[in-house]
Amino acid sequence: MASPQVFKEVVDMRAFSREQRREGKTIGFVPTMGYLHEGHMSLVQAARQQCDVVVASIYINPTQFSKNEDFGVYPRSEAEDLRKLAEAGCAAVFMPASLYHQSGSSSGGSSSADGSMVVGAAEAGDPDAHETWVSVDHLSQGLCAKSRPHFFKGVCTVVTKLFHIVEPDAAFFGRKDYQQWRVIERMVRDLDMAVRVVGMPIQREADGLAMSSRNAMLSTEDRQRSLCISRALTEAREHAVAQAADAATLQQQVAAAIAAGGGRVDYVEVVDAQSLQPLQELPGRQVLIAVAAFFGKVRLIDNVDFEAP
Repeated sequence: MASPQVFKEVVDMRAFSREQRREGKTIGFVPTMGYLHEGHMSLVQAARQQCDVVVASIYINPTQFSKNEDFGVYPRSEAEDLRKLAEAGCAAVFMPASLYHQSGSSSGGSSSADGSMVVGAAEAGDPDAHETWVSVDHLSQGLCAKSRPHFFKGVCTVVTKLFHIVEPDAAFFGRKDYQQWRVIERMVRDLDMAVRVVGMPIQREADGLAMSSRNAMLSTEDRQRSLCISRALTEAREHAVAQAADAATLQQQVAAAIAAGGGRVDYVEVVDAQSLQPLQELPGRQVLIAVAAFFGKVRLIDNVDFEAP
């Protein structure tokens, strides 16, 4: 089991990728925020199957968090993450201390300084700090953006930076973060980025809970309660396929099941799986039912997509 090469600096990561290209190799990229689970490993496996060399990144991106969210307590497990990536055959791991310029520094800042990039954390903006952002207008509205309006600007910006640094041929994303996948697809298309964006199926625990790094933050009781999300989504899909259900009925059904299961619903939306626009009538449409709900202080997301008869 060969350990992956670990790069902390942008120039070193880019040099590695360009050397692989000179050797005629294709690069598959798996961007992560660490605390890796089998869902991440499935992305690495797909990258290995489709590309010659796999690069992963581990970076908790501050600009997709607001000051009242969990940036400071987001779970971290660097040594275990590197072990898992080695076992999965990852060739290189990019682990920058920071990807944002702060206080006039030309090389970024320390990981502790990244906290100042959390949305709303700084009292006043430093005129020399990072100020360039990437956004996708329409797909970034609704769903997760309703309660996290800062989120996709942070995601698009950091993914753009990572693509420029790693220069991959293909990048692999889990469809649990369905809106994020669609947003990144559109960003890549609109900006003519030479990256193939691959959306991979949701990986679930044996009991149905969608795999997420945040699952580790659930109490024992909330971990059990959270199973109501996947159950509600499965029942709603079965209902929609078996009967001519309308969107409002499905929304009410899922929201009621999650509330009865002990969750606090952030949103339940029934939308077109491509445009992410709300649907009313479903027949003949590719449908996405997307959910975000809190169990304790932990916010979980999940979804199911299907073609309505």
